[in-house]
Amino acid sequence: MPVSGAQKAISEAVASWPNMTIAPHRFGGVEYQLGTREIGHIHGDSLVDIPFPTAVRKELVENGQAQPHHILPESGWISFYIRQPDDVGKAIGLLKKSYHLAVEQAARRTGQKVDAEDRS
Repeated sequence: MPVSGAQKAISEAVASWPNMTIAPHRFGGVEYQLGTREIGHIHGDSLVDIPFPTAVRKELVENGQAQPHHILPESGWISFYIRQPDDVGKAIGLLKKSYHLAVEQAARRTGQKVDAEDRS
């Protein structure tokens, strides 16, 4: 069962991170982007899909923090179902993990150092 207001709360949190943009997602819902890179998207108040490197995805699924993606279960994507109010914070945490990985990858690509603040 969806958690009323989850999408709004998650979008507000993600919008507060440096360099994030929010746009409609091509398959419905709302997409969170760091530059041109999608760090995840949300479908209503009930489902968040997030891309990760396959090793990270495997760890998250094995630890019970997420489920394999509901359509692409063998990919690096995970699905996280928002079923109770405290799942909103967990979803934000997973999106933050994706955000940090994207920031670190961009820094490596450009040879820049990642600030500790960018990792919070």
